[in-house]
Amino acid sequence: MQKDSFAYRVFDLYYDGFKNMRLGRVLWTVILIKLFIIFAVLKLFFFPNFLKQHAAGDEAGYVATELVERAQ
Repeated sequence: MQKDSFAYRVFDLYYDGFKNMRLGRVLWTVILIKLFIIFAVLKLFFFPNFLKQHAAGDEAGYVATELVERAQ
């Protein structure tokens, strides 16, 4: 990549910024931990696998049946 290209300058800006930040690393760590909690932990406890509990192995058939029944 040429050093005068726009893509290189954008990459260099972000690379240098992330390399030199101190407080930002802590903030990014907090953000990543919060995202993990939101998507992993909350999904396990508050969003059970509804299809697995109600379909008994035939998920596609269950969804098709529900769609047809609710459309009528």
